[in-house]
Amino acid sequence: MKRLLIEPSTRIEGLEEYYFSTKLKQIREMNLTGETVINLGIGSPDQAPAEEAIEELSVQARDKNSHGYQPYQGLPDLRKAFSGWYSRSYGVELDPDSQILPLFGSKEGLMHIAMSFLSPGDAALVPDPGYPAYSAVTRLAGAKVITYPLLPENGWMPDLNFIELMGIDRVKVMWVNYPHMPTGTRATKELFGELVAFAMNHRILLVNDNPYSFILNNEPISLLAAPDAIETCLELNSLSKSHNMAGWRIGMVAGRKEYMDYLMRFKSQMDSGMFRPMQLAAVKALEAGPEWYEKINTVYRERKVVAHALLDNLKCTYDEDQAGLFVWARIPSSERSGQELADRILMEKRVFITPGFIFGPQGDKYIRVSLCQPKEIIVSAIERINGALL
Repeated sequence: MKRLLIEPSTRIEGLEEYYFSTKLKQIREMNLTGETVINLGIGSPDQAPAEEAIEELSVQARDKNSHGYQPYQGLPDLRKAFSGWYSRSYGVELDPDSQILPLFGSKEGLMHIAMSFLSPGDAALVPDPGYPAYSAVTRLAGAKVITYPLLPENGWMPDLNFIELMGIDRVKVMWVNYPHMPTGTRATKELFGELVAFAMNHRILLVNDNPYSFILNNEPISLLAAPDAIETCLELNSLSKSHNMAGWRIGMVAGRKEYMDYLMRFKSQMDSGMFRPMQLAAVKALEAGPEWYEKINTVYRERKVVAHALLDNLKCTYDEDQAGLFVWARIPSSERSGQELADRILMEKRVFITPGFIFGPQGDKYIRVSLCQPKEIIVSAIERINGALL
């Protein structure tokens, strides 16, 4: 291959294209050559947002004054709506003018946090298993990734004594994610209290990624409700999962004013404000009451029953009480790895299930099934898989 005249930056070295990006390309190619692949891998909600949000988007988009640049820190109405949502849902009081920053989705916020608080020579604690973006943004900021294991025998929660023994002198950020993806584990108030005390003691910025707290979870909690959390914590949240607005790209980060100020310095160099009609539609979405969440979760509960049947068919084991959009399951002992099983199901049965290895070495013996397909589609996947796998 002819060498490029211009080489890429060193920060891109060792960084692979996102797993789901490459896998979706493969699935598109497979769809052109035979039976359509059933995708049970991606956590993209297929139910609609609140009708009030859609109507508000339509009305506001027709306003000729809606199409200019918007404030970098988001509309005051949206910040107030996020503040009210945190107060009603989590019992956390946030100043909408200084402690909330709207984002183009919480994934964007991961990068903002990494670039604002991590430098070469620093390190960040990343959960294994965990969302791959935590490692990616840490590396892009030039910092070192230190993975800490989450083990089933510990209920997929961090062992803080073990983490201390690992050596954390250079650690500046710790990424946590509860309710946890991919395992579906819920946090407890006790865990959040221990994490905050740990972060305070070691002068670590503790960041909770919290997009799943309303999915199959009757008691949503926030890290920011823990005592002293505002001193050392940030929390990311999103309308993608909780309000079926994944493609809208609306999220937020909350925390102490001084942390928001640093994030604003970086963010203001990266983007402008979100489309005004989408922000105002998000305000309507955030006003949804408990009955709206219950309607959405009723559908997920029905799908979860069928997903369990699919996993039973594969002789996998799982915890029936998981939160979030997925079911995390251990493969049978007869299988070598979740990757081999998932690849075989894809190629032989044209059903895509996520292998757990992409979330870290602790996930090697696991697979993950998404609940973001209609029940009938999951049943179709069972029918395809019912034939013996080679």
